[in-house]
Amino acid sequence: VQLQAYGGGLVQAGGSLRRSCTASTSIFSMNSIGWYRQAPGKQRSLVAQIISGGRTNYAESVKGRFTISRGYAKNTVYLQMNSLKLEDTAVYYCYAVGPEYNSWGQGTLVTVSS
Repeated sequence: VQLQAYGGGLVQAGGSLRRSCTASTSIFSMNSIGWYRQAPGKQRSLVAQIISGGRTNYAESVKGRFTISRGYAKNTVYLQMNSLKLEDTAVYYCYAVGPEYNSWGQGTLVTVSS
C-alpha cells in the first residue's frame, strides 16, 4: 500500500495545521491508519490513529488539540492540529497496517516556532 502525505511546514505556536494522508487502497480495509512523529533525539511515537471500526486513539500530549478523521474519499484521512506547541515540532509519518502489510509514508517536517 502506498501512502502520500500532504501538509506540514512552519507555523507559530498556537496556530493550526491540517495534514492529509492518501492511501492507494480503501482505508476501510485497514487494521489501522494514522500518524507517528519523531522529534530530534527522541523515538518515533504514536500521535493519532483510526482503528478498524472507526475508534480513534491519541497520544496524551495531543488529546483535545489534534483530531484525526476520515475524509469523504474512502482512501484519505486527515489530522487537524490546533493549538500547536513548540514540542509538537517533529517529522510526522503517515502509516497504515493491513492484513498483509505495514506501510509508511514519507516523513514531513512540522516546525512550530515561538
